[in-house]
Amino acid sequence: MNQPIQHYYNMFEQVLAEYKVDPATARGQAPGQWNLKLGSASVWVDIFQSKDANGNLQQYGYLQVLAPVCDVPINNQHLFTKELLEINHQLYGVAFTIFRDKAYIKSIRELQGLDISEVKSTLDRVGIYANDWDDKLKAKYGIFPEGGRE
Repeated sequence: MNQPIQHYYNMFEQVLAEYKVDPATARGQAPGQWNLKLGSASVWVDIFQSKDANGNLQQYGYLQVLAPVCDVPINNQHLFTKELLEINHQLYGVAFTIFRDKAYIKSIRELQGLDISEVKSTLDRVGIYANDWDDKLKAKYGIFPEGGRE
């Protein structure tokens, strides 16, 4: 990371302002977290530095953008997960992930070299894909969106 973490916080909040989202309202509970809506998609953003085994900050930092899409269905889980892998093949710069029985669209990238255009394109991709796939998957598998951020 060639800039202090605050540089990336400021960059992200500049992007939020361009999206007409109040950065103060979007801030999460911890520094480097934001929660916003892009269309009908909830989008969670984390900007953070890695820690070593002793809890010391390392020089590496990341931008993670995550959108919950739906719960993993109770029935036909193998078909659902197979379909997510097949969809991943069509996606650009993001992927479906599953965590705690919920499906998400996720992008993660190093902070070094990050610029505003990449932040915008990442937000757009995650928001667009989440909006595109949530209704399709919920209808096909009879599932409903998940709740709040964990």
